[in-house]
Amino acid sequence: MTKIGIMSFAHMHAHSYAECLNRLPGVELVAIWDDDAKRGRKMAKEFGAPFVKDRDKFLARELDGVIITAENVKHRALVEAAAAAGLWILCEKPLATTVKDAKAMVKACKKAKIGLGTAFPCRYSLPLMTAKDMLDSGAYGEVYSVACTNHGQSPGGWFADEALSGGGATMDHTVHGVDLLRWMLGKEFTQVYCELGNQFHKETMKTDDLGSMNMEMEGGIQVSHIASWSRPQSFPTWGDVTMEFICENGVLNVDAFNQKVIVYNDKTKHAGWAAWGDNPDLGLILDFVSAVRDKRDPVISGIDGLRATEVTAAAYKSSKTKKAVKV
Repeated sequence: MTKIGIMSFAHMHAHSYAECLNRLPGVELVAIWDDDAKRGRKMAKEFGAPFVKDRDKFLARELDGVIITAENVKHRALVEAAAAAGLWILCEKPLATTVKDAKAMVKACKKAKIGLGTAFPCRYSLPLMTAKDMLDSGAYGEVYSVACTNHGQSPGGWFADEALSGGGATMDHTVHGVDLLRWMLGKEFTQVYCELGNQFHKETMKTDDLGSMNMEMEGGIQVSHIASWSRPQSFPTWGDVTMEFICENGVLNVDAFNQKVIVYNDKTKHAGWAAWGDNPDLGLILDFVSAVRDKRDPVISGIDGLRATEVTAAAYKSSKTKKAVKV
């Protein structure tokens, strides 16, 4: 039996990860820790696992690995504590809010000889996996440029508190596109120019809710990316991940969350989406459990999280200096 614990339910993705753990044979969600005891007890009851209030006692339990889904700025301390306890780790994105913290986390896990993974579930989206296969086949030839979006609903709460999140929509959403392009194209980012704004939630938050980036990757590939919290609360899902690849032999468009049927409900006078496709979160958790069992690094490693953090940090630096920043 592979025994996994969850550290904090501050991030909404923790709910999905807990559900995935409870679905898998040979896997047990054995404990939950949360610095918000009320929230932790509620989640422990919902997912059938004991709540452990004391962090050290939680880490001392019979665990093989932990999933960290705390507020962004708390990731480093929790990763370092779990690494010191010899536990395999899957950390929610962004891995850290600064390059310094991300490097320290990677170093701590390497020193402890344990695996560190970054939660980028979009790599397990079937449309994106298919698009990568098509690009890898060589049929599209050289990639010249990519236009990306990641528009979401405003999550509010600590996400809009820079002291806990490290930034706004640009911090929250840029890392997905960066990780996907590094994975799909096998190239690194070299330069970032970014302009930030607060266009949609001026009355309720001070962080950026819109980030527009022009970036460059190795080989001169030009990338435009817009990250935002522009979706209304009535939008059927949290947001989107779309990409358009301009290539030597054609154009490839991909929508990561288009595995859906539009459902019109006359009783509620509301339209919604019914998803019929795969569950990217399950793919992420399956790999993490496999990594724990095989004592290997997760496929999406701490280094992947570090690289995405480097690009995001460069975007915020660019927005302040009004100049392009090298990565």
